[in-house]
Amino acid sequence: MESPDKEKKILILATDSCAYPGADSVGQAHSSYPANTYILRVRAPVMFPEQFYLDCFKKGISGIIIMSCGEECPYEGAYKALATRIDAVYQLMKKQDLDIRRLRLTAICTVCNRAFLKEVNLMNDLVQEIGLPEMD
Repeated sequence: MESPDKEKKILILATDSCAYPGADSVGQAHSSYPANTYILRVRAPVMFPEQFYLDCFKKGISGIIIMSCGEECPYEGAYKALATRIDAVYQLMKKQDLDIRRLRLTAICTVCNRAFLKEVNLMNDLVQEIGLPEMD
């Protein structure tokens, strides 16, 4: 049984060229989002192997949002490869009885502060509802 005071952490992988500036625009607009959110600025999330996500869940991350440039990715073929990789992660999550809603791939532009806030708040609501992942 999960202790009620255990923090549900959300990890955001934010692309350097699109999503991270979008997250920065949230701060510039003096908007706020849940304090349990941790942003990792990355060049290209496609570089993270499938096991990375499962390891995050094992280490206590409740939800992961991959905020990418989408089809506007400056690295040719990277978004399609990322989507394929995330599909593979979903299959691994299903095998481990992990709710696949804990992992979300979305496109965020450099000025998409409303979309950023919406994604973070949706994931926060979800992890508050379903709690921490139970993994062996």
